[in-house]
Amino acid sequence: MTRELVSGGDGRSLRLYFAAQALGGASSPIVISLGGIVGQMLAHDPRLATLPVSLYNLGVALATIPAALLVQRVGRRSTYMLAAVVAVAAACLSAAGIAQASFRLFCAGTAIIGFYGACVQSYRFAAADAVAAPQRPTAISRVMLGGLIAAVIGPQTVIWTREMTPGAPFMASFVAQAVLAVLALAVLSRLAPAPQTSGAARVVDLDGAASPDTGHEAGSGVDAARPLAQIVFRARFMVAVLSGVVSFGFMSFIMTAAPMAMVACGHSVGVAALGIQWHVLAMFAPGFFTGRLIESHGKPRVINLGFALMALSALVALSGLGVAHFWFALVLLGVGWNLSFIGATALVTECHRQVERSKVQACNDLLVFGSVALASFGSGVLLHAVGWDVVNLLMIPALVVVMGLVAWLDASKRVT
Repeated sequence: MTRELVSGGDGRSLRLYFAAQALGGASSPIVISLGGIVGQMLAHDPRLATLPVSLYNLGVALATIPAALLVQRVGRRSTYMLAAVVAVAAACLSAAGIAQASFRLFCAGTAIIGFYGACVQSYRFAAADAVAAPQRPTAISRVMLGGLIAAVIGPQTVIWTREMTPGAPFMASFVAQAVLAVLALAVLSRLAPAPQTSGAARVVDLDGAASPDTGHEAGSGVDAARPLAQIVFRARFMVAVLSGVVSFGFMSFIMTAAPMAMVACGHSVGVAALGIQWHVLAMFAPGFFTGRLIESHGKPRVINLGFALMALSALVALSGLGVAHFWFALVLLGVGWNLSFIGATALVTECHRQVERSKVQACNDLLVFGSVALASFGSGVLLHAVGWDVVNLLMIPALVVVMGLVAWLDASKRVT
């Protein structure tokens, strides 16, 4: 049976995770781009129009712990294949909700597919676990490049299928989402299965299962797992999680508010959609070089470079309300998110031993995607209450504070 320790690496596994990311990552753009539109069609109260999208984000956050427990019990391959099956069922449930004009059924479908979204987000950790420690940033960025393809597949799927069922608009788009999950299932089935193991010390396999090992360094195996509280209250983990929360939370917050702000400023829905498309492309395109930047300059510096670009995007947004201001701000936001979030993910992998990885990674994702869910729920309300300028102003001081913490962590490590 083919398996190896994290010190070896496996290009085949990385290619499979890349393909699964491209197919599975397309689900999120479909839900986000259509959730509000379908919500407007089906909801009796217009204030509930964005509830399907918010429930999807909430589903991602709540599913991180169950997904991690499954990975620990049956391995990554089995967990990810189960998630793809759930995605097929959930997409069909959403399609049935549209066909029956049932808002509750549609919301149930988008919420359940959050489990699939949580597993897709964890592919980056699976990539990190498949290679030696120095190569983890590059592995993470390569797998997340699949999101660049997903950013094209998702919107194009909506464009090609939205009018296929005139009596039930957009139903075919969710059927297509189920088809994409079936294709992802075929890809994931080619991962190495979890081996049978025995012995006290265990280390991650390529698909996330455990196997014997005798290493003792953090991130490469250990004899016993530490309590979660002992890990999460260490400065390195807290800064890593805070970096992920701030980068993903504010990115989601601004990305959700920007289309509404553009339309409120007199720009067309098409212009707003193109702005989001450029933003999503900017989120994943830097994956070609982010890993090398981290290897050359270190995680803290790349994280802070990302935060600096996010702060610059807020300043651009504050400088005017033209199409160019919105689009350029969204592109800077996307690039900044890529650098800061991949850097934060790589930093998390330094904070745990192999027997601890499932619970630590799950704790990280629960906090990160919990912040995304809160941002999704609150962005529209805050935009309506205080306006676009204040929304961007709020981001700057938070970024400055976290940049200071990251710089302090980097300086303390150098001193040590």
